[in-house]
Amino acid sequence: MDQNRKNQVTPKLRSFAKEQRSIPTRAEDLFWQQVRAGRFHGYKFKRQVPIAPYIVDFFCAEARVIVELDGVPYDAPEQRALDERRDAFLRSQGFQVLRFSNDLMLGNGNLVLDSVRQAIEAGNGPSPDLLRRPPSPAEGRGKGDHL
Repeated sequence: MDQNRKNQVTPKLRSFAKEQRSIPTRAEDLFWQQVRAGRFHGYKFKRQVPIAPYIVDFFCAEARVIVELDGVPYDAPEQRALDERRDAFLRSQGFQVLRFSNDLMLGNGNLVLDSVRQAIEAGNGPSPDLLRRPPSPAEGRGKGDHL
């Protein structure tokens, strides 16, 4: 194996990520239904992705965005400290980490999805979905616009 590879995922970590994909929380399942298979403005997400030494809930490789959905146990001070170290490590690797509560996803999923879209587009320009669509007449030049 190439020792210069940044994301050296152990078989144990890969196996655990696969196991986690089979037991999503309600919030994770709801988010996944909205973003899977490029449904989210053309951006492709993967779930329970090993980025050694961690497993992230959702990952958009194209935008280098990680989305974490957290339940009540993550509110504990010691868990917050661990999450801060984890997020700092992931940011140092060039990822943007977005963290939301499960309750927010379940109660106001559109707010979560809008926040994710804004974060992606702020770092990437137009979405792949937007680039595939022909321009609408409403997006065209107005009568008063000149070159």
